[in-house]
Amino acid sequence: MVRSTAKPAARWGILGTGGIARQFTQDLLLTGHLVTAVGSRTRESAQRFAALFELPAAHASYESLVADPSVDLVYVATPHPFHYPNAMLALDAGKHVLVEKPFTLNKAQAQHLVEHAASKGLLVLEAMWTRWLPHMTRLRQIVAAGTIGDLRSMSADHTQRLPADPAHRLNALELGGGALLDLGVYPVSFAWDLFGPPNLIQAVATVKETGADAQVATMFRYPGGQIATTYSASVTQGPNVAVVLGTDGRIEIDSVWYTATGLRVYDASNTLIEHARPAVAGRGMQFQAAEAERLISEGRTASDILPPQQTVAIMATLDAIREQIGVRYPGE
Repeated sequence: MVRSTAKPAARWGILGTGGIARQFTQDLLLTGHLVTAVGSRTRESAQRFAALFELPAAHASYESLVADPSVDLVYVATPHPFHYPNAMLALDAGKHVLVEKPFTLNKAQAQHLVEHAASKGLLVLEAMWTRWLPHMTRLRQIVAAGTIGDLRSMSADHTQRLPADPAHRLNALELGGGALLDLGVYPVSFAWDLFGPPNLIQAVATVKETGADAQVATMFRYPGGQIATTYSASVTQGPNVAVVLGTDGRIEIDSVWYTATGLRVYDASNTLIEHARPAVAGRGMQFQAAEAERLISEGRTASDILPPQQTVAIMATLDAIREQIGVRYPGE
């Protein structure tokens, strides 16, 4: 593997060895970040992961990983129900934490996690990697400049044809299954990024025999009259595009909008005035890592792009949607 020689700001430990952990680690090493250790529930899995990425340390338990003195910052990449206990484990060991989305299963867990991190003076950041991708940074600049006027609406979909096996984590309630938490969290978070808290939430869904949601449509209305619509599904493959409408134009984000991609800006006469597609190394998961490292180096525990309390509020929105569509997880 080719590694950059850029000086890293923090030493990463990877908690979990699944697909998202592999993608994250690959992007970090490609762009000069330092990954020193991995932890898994089994020694074999940890050793395979460490060998794949040439990591110095492989731990046969999460407890051993978070106790590793060569780790400053832990990336939690386990299934949804384990985000909360795994992140708490890392915080209790004095480590900063980047937690895969959804941040937790619900608002109560999210609030406790954020408060616990604050009490220890540690960073806990939701790994909503889309927020830090270059095309999203450009979108916020365009909006702030007033290029498309006052924002009035947005729409976004996140749809994939995923395994139908009832035991698959996407379909099993005991694993936090459902389209909303796995896929819908992206457009819901995007709506929050643009408009903040909604004052009206409406949701409809189709639910599988397992009790997990297969498809979810939402509509949010805001105090200023703006409207956001989202659609997420695990049973169909759609265009995966997003559109932001303003009084003087619009922004269209190319497919797949929540990954590293491009955008087009049109004025009110439907004339294309900008087409931006920033170059990105790898998949683009390194930008969230860079944000976490920057905050730690500055002695900060809250990102301006995604503050901890906004993450908690987004979980509350997801809770409200689940209440309307009748999806509850074991123990709730």
